[in-house]
Amino acid sequence: MRKLALMFVLSAFTAGCADVGLRDLRSDSEGPDEFGIAPVASLQEPENYTELPTPTPGGVNRADRSALSEGAAAFGGRLSDPNAPIPAADGALVQYASRLGVSPGIRETLAQADAEFRRRRSRLTRIRIVPVDRYREVYSREALDPQAERERWRNVGARTPSAPPAGQ
Repeated sequence: MRKLALMFVLSAFTAGCADVGLRDLRSDSEGPDEFGIAPVASLQEPENYTELPTPTPGGVNRADRSALSEGAAAFGGRLSDPNAPIPAADGALVQYASRLGVSPGIRETLAQADAEFRRRRSRLTRIRIVPVDRYREVYSREALDPQAERERWRNVGARTPSAPPAGQ
């Protein structure tokens, strides 16, 4: 009996040491994974079956859609090289957004600060007996309460848009 209890405790302790990060994203559903489904464009009949393009294993299929480019197009933009010069049509927007100054390397600086924050906060969050999502717990002090923030702005006389009821 002692050996059985010891084996149970050791296996639970070992399972709790798994480093899966803050997010534990597993589906409890028995249904299909909706993120694993990739929509494709409708098939097109070629004009000439004798002059079909050469297959490219691992390459792009003409019926495949690109979610990133479709999303960018839905917002009125297009995907391009992030290191390319800013298009002339976006010059005024970029100038207005950077009117108070631009911090070079801000993404790297924030990534380092966040990694250090998570390292400090993760001392006890790595031990898990059961799978749990600890993201909200770790970042709770950093999050805004949207209802309280809306009320704060309304109390100083600012016009605020409607918001969903609390808890949604």
